[in-house]
Amino acid sequence: MRADAQKNYQRLLSVAREVFQESGAEASLRDIARKAGVGLGTLYRHFPTREALLEALLRDGFEALAAQADALLQAESADAALVAWLQQIIAFTHSQRGVIAPMMHAIEDEASALHGSCVRLRASGAALLMRAQRQGSARPDLDGDALFDLIAALAWLREQPSHAARADRIFALVTGAVLNQEAARGD
Repeated sequence: MRADAQKNYQRLLSVAREVFQESGAEASLRDIARKAGVGLGTLYRHFPTREALLEALLRDGFEALAAQADALLQAESADAALVAWLQQIIAFTHSQRGVIAPMMHAIEDEASALHGSCVRLRASGAALLMRAQRQGSARPDLDGDALFDLIAALAWLREQPSHAARADRIFALVTGAVLNQEAARGD
């Protein structure tokens, strides 16, 4: 990539990160291009879709979450590892304002630029869940799809100012429902 093109790419990512944090993932791409000092065509040459821009912004965080899940597969306590990862992914998605809807869409849309990353996250969570199930500390009737849906619901709840105060309590209730009662109580 030419130096000026690389500079535009980095500037677009930087501005998009700021704009998305301020206005959410549905912010105007035209505004992002304007604030980055480039034309809309330049934005679309680098990022042909909103999902492509989101994927570029979220890639490092998604990879870190997947790597963390892989590392947690070695933790002694499978239920504690699952809960720790759930806290991390919910905090991450909450910090990326407005990404829940695009992530939920992307998981089902193989053509989405976010699809591969979202599938990897779901698989990482599913692996942690299956390990907890094998140890008898998680409900056997859940799968990775349901876990991903619960993550999305909990992250969405944190995004709602009127419900944010209850988010920790709801998280505890949901993890108590995911884990077997003995594991949830610490027996």
